[in-house]
This record gives sequence, C-alpha cells and structure tokens, in this order.
Amino acid sequence: MARRTSLVSLGQISDINMTPLMDLTFILLITFIITFPLIEQGVAINLPKGKAADMMDAETRSISLNLEKQLYLDDVPVSHEELASAMSNIGLNEPNTTIYVRADRKLPYGDVVEIMRVLHDANITKMALVTEADQ
Repeated sequence: MARRTSLVSLGQISDINMTPLMDLTFILLITFIITFPLIEQGVAINLPKGKAADMMDAETRSISLNLEKQLYLDDVPVSHEELASAMSNIGLNEPNTTIYVRADRKLPYGDVVEIMRVLHDANITKMALVTEADQ
C-alpha cells in the first residue's frame, strides 16, 4: 500500500525575528555601561560663575581663606586648630547655624577641601560655598 502524504505549502513568515535585535541591544547596553565611567572621569570642565540666591539667615558665620592661605572666622584671623575647635563648638551648641565658606578662586582645590573636612568633622550640616555673582 502506498503512503499518502499531503504536502503542506510553505507560507511566508510575517514576524520579525527579535533574537538578533535583542542581542545587539544587550551588546550596546553592556558597551555603554563599561565605557561611561571612563568617559566621565576624563572630561575637562570649566566651572561657571554662580548665580547666588538670597540666603541671609539670622544665624550665619563665615570662613574666609585668602590667597596667602590665612584663615578668618567672621573677619577675625584664626589658626587651623582654632577654627576646628570653634566649628566643633558651633556644631554642638548651635546646630542651625549656616556656615558660608569663601575662598580665593586661585587657591588649590585641596585647600578648600581641608575646610570642608573641618566642617564635616564638626558635624555641621548647613553650609554654602560663596561665589561671585554673574554679571
């Protein structure tokens, strides 16, 4: 007896195969995830002048650092140790005091970071960096 088979006609596939498209998407995603931190670190930027808001509170103190690296607390010359003890006192007794940090623009970044470290060690949470107004 002969076998009878029916020939099924081959139809066109009207769906797009998504597997290669998803592979490409994941490869691009992984590439961007790996390379983005490398690009972020190598970007050279010029910081703009700040547009200052009016932030005059009742309880404010200011720390100034001039080009000769002399520290001033409210226009009174102080040493680094005196500044640290004064900030510790303010951090304990006057927690709502805002500290304004003013530093010469030509100073190395590390000098300003040292002042920020003193404020952090004194648990001062309200502080602002004073900038020159945009003209």
